[in-house]
Amino acid sequence: MAPFSDEYLYVEMANKALFWQQHNFFGVDLTPLHGSAFQGYFSQPVVDAFDPRLLISPPTYHTLDFTSMKEEELYEIDIPLSFVASVGTRVHGLACWFDVLFNGSTVQRWLTTAPGSPTTHWYQLRCVLSQPLYVMAGQEITGRLHLVAHSSQSYTIYLTMSAKMWGVGADQGGILQTSTGKLELKEPYYRLSQPQSYMLQQDQQQQQLPSLQPQGSEQQMQEGLSPGITIDQVDQECGLH
Repeated sequence: MAPFSDEYLYVEMANKALFWQQHNFFGVDLTPLHGSAFQGYFSQPVVDAFDPRLLISPPTYHTLDFTSMKEEELYEIDIPLSFVASVGTRVHGLACWFDVLFNGSTVQRWLTTAPGSPTTHWYQLRCVLSQPLYVMAGQEITGRLHLVAHSSQSYTIYLTMSAKMWGVGADQGGILQTSTGKLELKEPYYRLSQPQSYMLQQDQQQQQLPSLQPQGSEQQMQEGLSPGITIDQVDQECGLH
């Protein structure tokens, strides 16, 4: 798991709700539904392959050992989040993927779905916040990823991300920004695009992130966007990132 910045994706999702800002759609005022529609689009986790340069910090890991875990331990999965931003940017949410170790008696094999690796059937998953966070390079990002299983054989995702105070008075503690989201893993937005080249707002070449290889193993389109919003600114061990 790692926080990411992707203005194109954020605008794409926000623009979907513009349909509901029409005051006269065949005589019907749709604007009272805009707020619900906006939140509804952001309740869908995004499934696609993305450029790993969109990640703004090294990833963190959460390990699930299926050889020792009980089923009840999977009903709720609680993961504390802590990152340090490598660049100053807007944080649009949390990117997730997984690695699996097939621990054979004679040979070990890793399956990775990490961004930058060959794209798999599972792609990657991104939880997009409806309210981005603004961070500076070196600023700490904290939060919580809480997954709760439900009867539809999936999870409801509760995501909280916060950016601590920066600059004068920061040593006195306190939270400057907090953004939350509730997403339904059962109802994803299948974007399924291949990773494209991005023109980043900041030069990240001097902030090289560590390799996204699994532990233990070796433009986007702007066409069609509404002018209403612009861009200015499993055998042995499963490692969830």
